[in-house]
Amino acid sequence: MPPNDNPVSRRRQWLKRGLLIALALAVPAFALRNVILGTPVATHEAVRSDLVQTVVASGRIMTPQRVSVGAVITGRVVRIPVREGQSVKRGEVLIELDDKDERASVAQARAAVAQAAAKVRQLREVGLPAAEQGLLQAQANATQARLQYERNRDLKAKGFVSRSALDDAQRNLDVAESQLRAARLQVQTNSPAGSDYAMAQTALAQARASLDVVRARLDQMVIRAPVDGTLIGRSVEPGNVVQPGKELMALAPAGETQVVVQIDEKNLAQLKLGQKALGSADAFPRERFAAELVYINPGIDALRGAVEVKLRVPDAPDYLRQDMTVSVDIEVARRANAVVVPADAVREAGGAQPWVLAVDGRRARRRPVKLGLKGDGRIEVLEGVAPGDRLISAGNGTVRAGQRVRAVAAAAGGAP
Repeated sequence: MPPNDNPVSRRRQWLKRGLLIALALAVPAFALRNVILGTPVATHEAVRSDLVQTVVASGRIMTPQRVSVGAVITGRVVRIPVREGQSVKRGEVLIELDDKDERASVAQARAAVAQAAAKVRQLREVGLPAAEQGLLQAQANATQARLQYERNRDLKAKGFVSRSALDDAQRNLDVAESQLRAARLQVQTNSPAGSDYAMAQTALAQARASLDVVRARLDQMVIRAPVDGTLIGRSVEPGNVVQPGKELMALAPAGETQVVVQIDEKNLAQLKLGQKALGSADAFPRERFAAELVYINPGIDALRGAVEVKLRVPDAPDYLRQDMTVSVDIEVARRANAVVVPADAVREAGGAQPWVLAVDGRRARRRPVKLGLKGDGRIEVLEGVAPGDRLISAGNGTVRAGQRVRAVAAAAGGAP
């Protein structure tokens, strides 16, 4: 018996022949099935839904300002009680400079103030009362001299005294009246409106001003936080000699946080102040935070074809940091209960005459459509599609209008 002439070999040959025959019959049967029932095509259903149109952009976190902290006086750093990344309150000490000379100057200025104040007190408590007593004495002396002169004048007229005695009385009266005028001037100059008192008050004011100057210089030896915030940079160490105007620390003020983004100028017409947005940091992609559009730059960056906008973050999460990269979705329009289809169902959506292939009975029908909002992978259809319509995916380029088809729901992601 030939090697291949056995029952097993014959069964294998018959099996192969059966498979070939079945395959030959299956191909025309499948084609006939598609002719009768239609070619299966992936479709999307038009539905009614709320639709939000957004503009997406990337940017960075920033505070409204970055505060540079520096010295206004030359000095040597003796202590830095804060560390980088620490939150500080307004007025909190950041840097201390060596202030030995300034403290000595303050002590000297205080002594000068005390001396000038003592001079004013001396004029008020001693000088003026003494001048007033001198005035009283001078008035008494002048009165006595005038009476003596009048007596001698009368006696001279009667011949009882000589001319020399009358001249002596006149001289004594002149001296007394001169002393009276001097006493009056002394009282005037020692009074609060007088020149000596004014000079003493001026000296006191000058001493106090000098004290204020040295106190201000002493205060400048301690560098304090100008606002509440977080220390984000430091370029100074104890022992360094610092110069005025050089940045020693950088402070990110606490309070309102902003997102600064560059948006393609083609979206400028859709932007309006007050629009809401959702942001997410690249470092925390699952976390979302609310924002609000508060600034649109009036100019355009010609090199990038973009416009700068700023969004306020009213309740900034703790994980946001200065200069952190974030993405934002700005809500520019919203439509409730709109007829919505997946973007994959619309053909030539960016052209002047968009259209769809809809399953009409057992046929694919081309329909012109009028589009509305576009957002999150979906498009609003204003005309040409009704809720429940099945639309053939635009990715299927083999189906033609009028072709017999059979609708099959598209899988997630738009794939058949």
